[in-house]
Amino acid sequence: MDANAPYPDVEKLLATSDAELAALAWRDITEALTAHPRIGSRMTGSSREAEWSRHEQSAAVGADAELAAANAEYERKFDRVFLISAEGLSAAEVLAELRRRLDNNEVVERAEVRRELAKIVRRRLLRCME
Repeated sequence: MDANAPYPDVEKLLATSDAELAALAWRDITEALTAHPRIGSRMTGSSREAEWSRHEQSAAVGADAELAAANAEYERKFDRVFLISAEGLSAAEVLAELRRRLDNNEVVERAEVRRELAKIVRRRLLRCME
């Protein structure tokens, strides 16, 4: 991203971000996932990332046992946290999406993870521009 700066407009910034994420090796994606808390958990700390995560997951925090069980099933199947751009979604919507994605195979799920990560990054970049 730094190599392409400065960006003439927000559209170019977002397009570059999308392209960079699409080009990342899977090991880099899994590294990025380690910074994301389990959906429904509250990230601690006072960093900007922690504050954004708390805001993005606000509807899913403290969700019921069904979400915890589905998270555990996802982690057993895919060996990573479930990633979703949860901002604006209810706990029920997050749970429904998690259950739907449990039917994915690894290839399909990796593509979904990339899309969700791109959505999160886009929202955070836009926040930086505010």
